[in-house]
Amino acid sequence: MSRDPLLPAADAALPRRLGPWHAVGLVVGITIGSGIFRTPAVIAERVPDPPLMLAVWLIGGLISLCGALSVAELAAAFPRTGGWYVFVREGWGRLPAFLFGWSELVLIRASATGAIAMVFSSYLLRSLGLDGETSHMPTRLVAAGTIVLTAAANIRGVRLGAALTGASSAGKFTALALLVAVAFVIGDRHGASLAHFARADTAVDAGRFGLALVSVLWAYDGFADVSFAAGEVRDPQRTLPRAIVGGLLAIVVIYIAANAAYLFVLPIGDVARSPLIAADAMRALAGDAGGTVVSLVVALSTFGALSGIMLAAPRIFFAMAAEGLFFRAIGAAHPRYHTPHRAILLSAALGVTFVLTRTFEQLADTFVLAIWPFYGIAVAGLYRLRRSRDSELRSYRTPGYPVVPAIFIAGVVYLVGNAVAVDPVWTLATFAIVLAGLPVYYAVFAGKRG
Repeated sequence: MSRDPLLPAADAALPRRLGPWHAVGLVVGITIGSGIFRTPAVIAERVPDPPLMLAVWLIGGLISLCGALSVAELAAAFPRTGGWYVFVREGWGRLPAFLFGWSELVLIRASATGAIAMVFSSYLLRSLGLDGETSHMPTRLVAAGTIVLTAAANIRGVRLGAALTGASSAGKFTALALLVAVAFVIGDRHGASLAHFARADTAVDAGRFGLALVSVLWAYDGFADVSFAAGEVRDPQRTLPRAIVGGLLAIVVIYIAANAAYLFVLPIGDVARSPLIAADAMRALAGDAGGTVVSLVVALSTFGALSGIMLAAPRIFFAMAAEGLFFRAIGAAHPRYHTPHRAILLSAALGVTFVLTRTFEQLADTFVLAIWPFYGIAVAGLYRLRRSRDSELRSYRTPGYPVVPAIFIAGVVYLVGNAVAVDPVWTLATFAIVLAGLPVYYAVFAGKRG
């Protein structure tokens, strides 16, 4: 469906081995990663009002759902290895697509990998009775080792990586549902109270509400990451839209239910002071044994998400290399395993570097600020493609077009504008790193083709 024959050539090196359940497992497995188990504390600190805290989760879910409904049309039309990179390229051309890939390389994917690995390490150490604070070096070292392990699994084979993610998807979703059920069934016997949902006296600043939305969007991010491996999905025109939209709908429901359970069990002040909120909530309900079990389940959950990230993201660099927008050597497929092994190794190396040098909050905020503007750009490209190449976008049509994509784009504009207003130095520094790809593109890649 793409006009450029190079992208199908790249896909030919990676066989279509992923079925519908693999695709749904990747959506759930990547999205339910570290966010729901780590960011509630950040959000409660930024929005110390229970109804508003739940509202920011709902708003973030609705924005993400508008994005999922829109990007499903792009995924069905262009089921090529590279996902969002391909969507930006098809809508706007090579330069914006390169800037997305450049940002993935120097900021986005290493930040995501590092943040998820940190949460895995924190909960794993907690389950073993050790201190899992993300600022401690043992936590960082375990996180780095886990990145290396998941990279090795995904080099071994796409089915192995997808199986690890899919297996953890069922476990983490079940664990969240069980936590919600236990909280509302027996919570009142252990200090839980509906009074915890009362409005707080503290006024919530609009800027901090916007920053809380950044954290919420980190938790929802990943709903379309299965598209990075779209070139390996069977029957992609049907499978991808169903996996992206259906998976995210289930995630929105369980996220809001989980946050309601957290607030029912613990006052919002305690939630704000609990970076390992799932373990602390279950400890309040079932004692130390309950906290240990949940810590172990969350560790397995985040391990699966990390495996999914390591499966999906390197496909961006693989696709770029295939069409001359990245170093050709990165586009090589392993002769035995048929996986983009060099791209995976590069992603792992950058993830290890970031996890050893930055905090969880820095990693999560940097990820959202760097990638969500490109999400908005990709979805905006849908309007251009509907006018110029409508015949290629017939497999799936976005419900509520053109309003639904516009809502998503407006959400992205609000996110960026609020970040510039509240934290201009860090936000503008992030964008400066993104734009630093311009001279790289013109000096090295502008005249190259695959």
